[in-house]
Amino acid sequence: MVTPLLPYGRQDIDDDDVAAVVAQLRGDWLTQGPTVPAFEAALCEATGASYAVAVSSGTAALHLACLASGVRAGDTGVTSTITFVASANAIRYAGGAPSLCDVDPETGLVDVASLEAVVTRLAGEGRAPKVLIPVDLSGSVAPLARVQELADRVGAKVIEDAAHSLGASYDDAGTTRRAGDGAHADMAILSFHPVKHVTTCEGGAILTNDLAAAEELRDLRSHGITKDPSRLGPVDGPWSYEQQRLGFHYRITDVQCALGLSQLKKLPRFVARRRALAARYDAALSSSPLSAALSPLGVPAGVASSYHLYVVRVRPRDGEGLAEIAARRLALYSALRERGILPQVHYIPVHRQPDFANHGLSGGDFRGADAYYAGCLSLPMFPAMRDGDVDRVIEALTAFVASGR
Repeated sequence: MVTPLLPYGRQDIDDDDVAAVVAQLRGDWLTQGPTVPAFEAALCEATGASYAVAVSSGTAALHLACLASGVRAGDTGVTSTITFVASANAIRYAGGAPSLCDVDPETGLVDVASLEAVVTRLAGEGRAPKVLIPVDLSGSVAPLARVQELADRVGAKVIEDAAHSLGASYDDAGTTRRAGDGAHADMAILSFHPVKHVTTCEGGAILTNDLAAAEELRDLRSHGITKDPSRLGPVDGPWSYEQQRLGFHYRITDVQCALGLSQLKKLPRFVARRRALAARYDAALSSSPLSAALSPLGVPAGVASSYHLYVVRVRPRDGEGLAEIAARRLALYSALRERGILPQVHYIPVHRQPDFANHGLSGGDFRGADAYYAGCLSLPMFPAMRDGDVDRVIEALTAFVASGR
């Protein structure tokens, strides 16, 4: 019998999802119909945001959020170096220059002291950042309230990169806030890639509580064109439209949103299952022999992670440097793959990417990020996993640790 491969993440599609897509395909609209706003309304209900603008990808969402935040040529923005490159690239797409800050190696989330140092330096140079983009990593929410305080100090907008945190929540002085609800951010972005909490195959969204920003985002996703009669000049007829700014073709389709609507109905179940799987991993990693060799990525106090990822870190041995830790992480990665378990690494720090170094965008002190990166490994985590799948991973981890490598 062939042992099935166990990836780090995958979509969970059932007959309801298939039926929803088939019904859309057999209907009158494939794109730009009523299902897009219906999906957007469901996103608002799921997150608590007032407005949602669905687009073609999470990267498109970041790009448009930067534009709607006023980022233009010569501006600066700041994000953390532990993220997918799109978080930093979006600032560049809008014409700005990204600066990077460090992270807390225990959580992978933005180190507020590092962020403050970068913001203070840029402001002192007369280049106060236009946007701050805190990244919610693995399902945990970044310290948004503290980021907002820094943003208010220099007049910056906050864009929460919530691509990992749909369904997560955090305590805010005794009030429970949801990722993406805008309590401490001007905008938040979501991703609906197949490994995320819900999928539209590819897709994303921007969440905001600002009506003017939502209207600008809707224009920007569709070539900068409006058909709103109240916003048009002299018209030729009922077919009239105007391109009032340069926009993009970042639209999402009704077919994708039909899948998204069906998936969103399952979000509470998906998140509950992810948390149950994480608890099973946590229990194993808190016991010997695994506890001496590996530790789960920390979840900040007051945060209820939605566990997009389940990240473990290789514990350093006495006197061991980052290169030695990284070598053991590679050995563990290889050992798991030999057993048909396919882990992943999230993420190679942005400051290590050649394109950023070549453009002078990699300067800074990133000791926390380098320490995090040396030992991090994402284990399989998706709702369709069985308890036995987690046990299989734990058995493989135990065998690796017992080998002494």
